[in-house]
Amino acid sequence: MAAEEIRVPDIGDFRDVPVIEVHVAPGDTVAVDDPLLTLESEKATMDVPSPRAGAIAEVVVAVGDTVSQGTVIARLTTDAAAPPAAAVTETARPAVAPVAIGAAPAGDVHAEVLVLGAGPGGYTAAFRAADLGRKVVLVDRRGSLGGVCLNVGCIPSKALLHAAKVIAETKELAGHGIRFGAPQIDVGALRSWKDGVVSRLTGGLAGLARQRKVTTLHGTGRFVGPHTLQVAGADGTTVVSFDHAIIAAGSEPVTLPFVPHDDPRVLDSTGALELAEIPPSMLVLGGGIIGLEMATVYAELGSRITVVEMMDQLIPGADKDLVTPLARRITTQHDAIYLGTKVTAVEAGPDELTVHLDGPKAPATAAFDAVLVAVGRRPNGGAIGAEHAGVTIDERGFIPVDKQQRTNVEHIYAIGDVVGQPMLAHKAVHEGRVAAENAAGRTAFFDATVIPSVAYTDPEVAWVGTTENQARATGIKYGKGVFPWAASGRSLSLGRDEGVTKVLFDETTERIIGAGIVGPNAGDLIAEAALGIELGADAIDLAATIHPHPTLSETLAMSAEAFEGTITDLYLPKKK
Repeated sequence: MAAEEIRVPDIGDFRDVPVIEVHVAPGDTVAVDDPLLTLESEKATMDVPSPRAGAIAEVVVAVGDTVSQGTVIARLTTDAAAPPAAAVTETARPAVAPVAIGAAPAGDVHAEVLVLGAGPGGYTAAFRAADLGRKVVLVDRRGSLGGVCLNVGCIPSKALLHAAKVIAETKELAGHGIRFGAPQIDVGALRSWKDGVVSRLTGGLAGLARQRKVTTLHGTGRFVGPHTLQVAGADGTTVVSFDHAIIAAGSEPVTLPFVPHDDPRVLDSTGALELAEIPPSMLVLGGGIIGLEMATVYAELGSRITVVEMMDQLIPGADKDLVTPLARRITTQHDAIYLGTKVTAVEAGPDELTVHLDGPKAPATAAFDAVLVAVGRRPNGGAIGAEHAGVTIDERGFIPVDKQQRTNVEHIYAIGDVVGQPMLAHKAVHEGRVAAENAAGRTAFFDATVIPSVAYTDPEVAWVGTTENQARATGIKYGKGVFPWAASGRSLSLGRDEGVTKVLFDETTERIIGAGIVGPNAGDLIAEAALGIELGADAIDLAATIHPHPTLSETLAMSAEAFEGTITDLYLPKKK
């Protein structure tokens, strides 16, 4: 047996670096590269690894001591002479103060870039990193790629919303001389069609992964170290080592303590999209985007819908004037909409769910065949063992990142729902590209000026940039142009005149700063406004762009004309 002194290796030009953590004690056994100490310079945190395997005979330093290159930190009992100690590298911190940690240990599978989560952001990051020549491993707990969005979110909900829209349109045409019989709904066939849409897209992603030689692992991934992830799958556990990682772990529906979520009649968005059955009556708890989209589907399929929203308007993030046409329409379709109302308890009985309500116009109790809980989503940052990799997680489960999507650990990035609002797939996609390019050695930043939001209700509600509520609250001096769709030939030909297009402009520069649209296809139309904001377009740019006629898109140009005072399709008093 030989005893040797373990000294601080080359740490660059740093001297008297504080010891912030000691990981070993006398009697502990260590392997090569096991961390002995953690040091903290003014720029980064560094682990000092063991140069070889053995037993700790003595620890010479303690937390609070300062060390430099060559300082003795421990004595190790070993069987053979020690090879030269590895150097600890150190790099500058970006805004989130990344921690510099040593090289990856060996795993069952090694990735130059590991991506945890295969939603739109995750698979985009994986494919981009592969296109840049990196060896990529993509891990997801589902058996198919696509995450929540493709499997149990955006895509299946839009398929069902399309079916609901067709049913609604056949009813509305009766007023125009075309009558259809009552729809005969085969729930099983509808479910199969919806599942087929999902399978076609997820199968296409699997093919793209194979073409790019991206290794996919299906199972639950948890970090067990700064360079190691364990994946628990159906066939056992796989250890993945990685040089860089991108966390795209997403979010899950919020649960409420006073709701019996184990009762099959209580649904979240995932359960609602399974379309197991159409309940005669349903309470939708939450008047936001997800709740109202599902209310639209189930109402057209035959359920009597009641909506409860704690705030004083539906879709609280949007301007009230945009939500009003939607609220007016669905008020005639649903049994009730209770605003400013709370659900205080849900009791599961043998035949129905009894709901206790607290609101100015709501009854004290009401009975329903099903309850859909749609009160938001929470990030999965606390469910992936990120703390074992040294990654900071806030009290809500979000992972802070900088403009390069980098966490506080320099080789680990995070994107999508897990990094904060808005929890939108199209935001995650762009963040995924940024993270992948940085992980692959390029330099990229997430610098989007605006991110559009859409409720795919009937009518759709979409907005982007500064809302009128925000402008008032922050004192922004703005002007606006509003075009009612009652003056749109295309809207009238669709039998829908309730829509509105509103565009906000900076009062001084006349540049577009925000827009909101309510009406059919508002989600498609809002992209032009988003592009205008990104390009710094002003009212003249929008108004002078020739739009096709008759279309809904020309309502954006007409809103700009309304702001300028040059519109001819409406009579508005001239600006003073």
